[in-house]
Formats: sequence, structure tokens, C-alpha cells
Amino acid sequence: MIADGRIALNGEVLETPATILTSLAGVTVDGKPVAAPEAPRLFLFHKPQGLLTAERDPKGRPTIYNALRNALPPGTPRLMPIGRLDLNTEGLLLLTNDGELKRAMELPANGIPRTYRARAFGDISQAELETLIEGVTIDGVNYGRIDANLERRTGRNQWIEMTLTEGKNREVRRVLEHLGLKVSRLMRLSYGPFALGDLPRGQASEVRQKDLEQFRRHIATRGGWR
Repeated sequence: MIADGRIALNGEVLETPATILTSLAGVTVDGKPVAAPEAPRLFLFHKPQGLLTAERDPKGRPTIYNALRNALPPGTPRLMPIGRLDLNTEGLLLLTNDGELKRAMELPANGIPRTYRARAFGDISQAELETLIEGVTIDGVNYGRIDANLERRTGRNQWIEMTLTEGKNREVRRVLEHLGLKVSRLMRLSYGPFALGDLPRGQASEVRQKDLEQFRRHIATRGGWR
């Protein structure tokens, strides 16, 4: 935008991005003053299976933004997903308009827990699942502490609840496959203090500003989810 001459400061077109700003005063884009940033907002979205967590897909597959057009209220600002859910994973996906909040929630050092429920086929015991509390290394990748509990079993199918804090790519699936299980369904139930609850599939709801501010203060004062 600077190279195209669209940005000006106090009426003078900027020629370099190496420009220090102490405020947005006097900054214009296409002759229009830059507004102050909007207040941070956070939305819960019940992502269905079969949607990509992406703005667009070269293969033409549907994305979360196709569903969000109908799920979000009119006038909602542009939202960014906090973390990702892969194509076949469903459940809670958080979205925000605030890049700082997104980064804070994704940062492994902040230790914000994510809880999943997986349906898996195979044989596993609670004792085997409890070994994950020490973490596990798979194909040279280290996965941190995972709190895993066997909820119920029907034949060789079982539901397993897992809470982790890193959120590496396909972490739950890879860990369970490492234990000899085949995951047939995976759902995220919560992310930090925000839970999916009874939010219908494909629908979204906004977190109350009071609750969002309380969460942000918690992260800022404790240096993470401790």
C-alpha cells in the first residue's frame, strides 16, 4: 500500500515503511483518516466436519467463512480463527478481531488448555492413557503433557477425553494413532474457559465483553494460564 502511494502522514505520501508512529493521528489511507482499532471481540463457533479453517481453498472446498456468513450478526468485523481445526475435526473454534489476543491464546508458553473428545477404535486401557501425562515423542516430534481419560467403551470403540496445552498440528490424532487407535470422530469441547456447551452446529455466539476482559486480565497478570 505504501509502494502504491496510498498511505500519507500529515498530508505527505509515505515512501518507506521504515516510519515510526507514536499514534494514528494524521495517518490516512486513500485520503481517509485511519480509525482507532475496534475493541477486541471474541466469538464461539461450532465448526461442523467438512469445513476448512481457511479463508479460501484452491480446490474449492467449503471453508468456515462460508458458514460464518449466515452465523454471524450483520456488521461483525473481520475475524481471525484462534488456532485451527482440521477438515474432519468439529467443535469449538474461537474467532477474534484482535491479533494480540489471537497470539496470546495460541502461544504454547501461555499454557491455555484445550479439551477434546475422541471416538477411537482399538484396544487401550486407562493406565496406557495415563502415560501421556509425561508427554510423548512421535517421529522426532515432542508432544507435551496430555491429560487423557477413558470415558466409556462399547466393544472396541471408546470415547476418550484429552486435555492438552500445545495444540500442535493434528496432535490428538497422531498421539492416539501412536497408541494403536484409529480415530473416527474428533470434537473440541473447550479452549481455556470458553466451552462449546449446547451451541448448535454451524452457529456462533459472542463472548460477553465482561468475560473477555476478565480473561485478558487473567492472562496479562499471571503471564499465562496459571
